[in-house]
Amino acid sequence: MTTPEILAPAGDFICLQAAIDAGADAVYFGLGTFNMRARSGVNFRVEDLPEIARRCAARGVRRYLALNAIMFEGEADEVERTVVAAKPFVDAFIVSDWGVVDICRRHGATFHISTQMSTSNSAAVRFLAGQGASRVVLARECTLAEVNKIHAAVPSVELECFVHGAQCVAESGRCFMSHAVFGKSACRGECVQPCRRRFLVKAVDLYEDESGRPVHEDSKAEFVVGPHTVLSARDLCSLPFVDRLMAAGIASFKIEGRARNANYVKTVTAAYRRAVDAVAAGRYTPELVAELTASVRTVFHREFSEGLYFGRPGADQFADSEDSLATTVKRHVGVVIDYFLKAGIAQVKVQDHALRPGDPIQIHGTTTGVVELEVGELRRDDEILDCCEKGGWATFKAPRCRVGDKVFFVESTGRGEK
Repeated sequence: MTTPEILAPAGDFICLQAAIDAGADAVYFGLGTFNMRARSGVNFRVEDLPEIARRCAARGVRRYLALNAIMFEGEADEVERTVVAAKPFVDAFIVSDWGVVDICRRHGATFHISTQMSTSNSAAVRFLAGQGASRVVLARECTLAEVNKIHAAVPSVELECFVHGAQCVAESGRCFMSHAVFGKSACRGECVQPCRRRFLVKAVDLYEDESGRPVHEDSKAEFVVGPHTVLSARDLCSLPFVDRLMAAGIASFKIEGRARNANYVKTVTAAYRRAVDAVAAGRYTPELVAELTASVRTVFHREFSEGLYFGRPGADQFADSEDSLATTVKRHVGVVIDYFLKAGIAQVKVQDHALRPGDPIQIHGTTTGVVELEVGELRRDDEILDCCEKGGWATFKAPRCRVGDKVFFVESTGRGEK
């Protein structure tokens, strides 16, 4: 059994470092244009590419640039400039438009076919490989049995599949709902996710009685659709069947979440790293699955499901809640104002949530990534503190962090999976 690549999302440098530290084999990211998160504010700039490449190369982590939005007439020159600028710093481009495929081919750039191309059979995979694709991200509609058959039919082509994160009601992401309602195209990375809301069914042609009076009043002809948010798919969680995904021959396990925070990236990447390594070592047990599933429930998620790996969608694939079911939430404490390297001591200015000994906290920074710890002794010079309130400062032992890093208190929400 081949050990698959763990492919993590990176929306900024904090997420990038968190993914690397958590054991990702590869990361994927965007440059603010022509990708499926182009307008979400979670993108790098062209000038960031050398630093991305430096950090990743130091740890042997591969880099994939998402260029998977549709390309309209007149935009080829801009896409080509992006490919030329990024090619020295990335290992592959993720694409879904045939025009972008052509640009990659002309410049000798390695490219992967995005799930937006809805590739769902071995004939399509074989054809795409013939056009130069080195990897195909299969359509999310594919069942595990179908993935297995596709791999058996074209074993020479790398297959990538999503294993965790948000799923779109238009499974492979080609949706026009946001565009129709708000003029923001999902196919251009602008989706405002109207599908995640509850919906109201309202009668618009009211029946009249013999006297011409309406049988229904407007206020009585409205119904909130329930119990599900009927267009909001549950999040995918594959931890309980990672062994079966590995047996199917998938080359890359893709984690969704370029718009999610660094804590999510670190937690989920670390969970799948442990799961994959456990399968390879013969230590994958129900107890480990339960532990890892509990860990990913601490960060943002909707209700979990198995996606479509074991069958076509039904009512059980849709979320009952609009809200995250994360079992923890971060509260902003303050900022690191100094770090004493020899002593391993951080000095923190408390700006919001008070800080106490024993508090579980996280420190986030563009170089630090995400550091988790429990606060030990709190001091202010020679004074030992029971609490540091808003407006004060305190020092405590901490792993290496940097001035300007943000500090968060991690609070239990009391919520759980429905």
